[in-house]
Amino acid sequence: MTRLKHLGRLSAIAVTAIALSGCISLFPKSKPAQLYRFDYAKTAEAPTPPASALVGILKLNSSFTKAAGGDRIMTVTDNSDVAYIAEARWAAPASVLFDEAVDRAFLANPGVRLISRGEVGKADYVMKLDVTRFEVAYAAPKATPEVLISVTGTLTRSGDRALVSEQTFTRKVSAGGDRQAAIVGAFSAATGGVLDDVVAWAAANTEAR
Repeated sequence: MTRLKHLGRLSAIAVTAIALSGCISLFPKSKPAQLYRFDYAKTAEAPTPPASALVGILKLNSSFTKAAGGDRIMTVTDNSDVAYIAEARWAAPASVLFDEAVDRAFLANPGVRLISRGEVGKADYVMKLDVTRFEVAYAAPKATPEVLISVTGTLTRSGDRALVSEQTFTRKVSAGGDRQAAIVGAFSAATGGVLDDVVAWAAANTEAR
């Protein structure tokens, strides 16, 4: 190959590389998702648990339905059509944010102390929370959405594993409008209501030993 042909080939390769570098616009650009988080906020009507001797409860990780436990915000229309809100995500998996909210709910209420696995402390009871509904519910397409959260709590004694109590807690909060910020606010309100009920239930069914 002559030097002239070799230089010509290198020039062609360079031109091709430059052309390819400008082809990013050929691929569709996806709009970045807006990240949200829900949190625990004590509701005004929350009952005040009795401030008795401190009770230790071992909290197991909450279980979530697979469809709702990730970082996508699940919607259900007419109790059958499942979808996710476009361009919106939880800042962390919903199951993680919910467990963090549980911790804050118990910290905000005296009388019962949560103990995590591996933590030093005496656990008198064991608590498991199963989140069976965690969704945006539409009665019909374009209807005003409501946030629906349903949690089943199971409380057992740590010594003999005897069942102490099992109860389901459900909250439904209207978002007031079909907007992402309003829906996220309704998730925080529903979470706060459910967890206030859980804390009161745990306090009422435990005693220091």
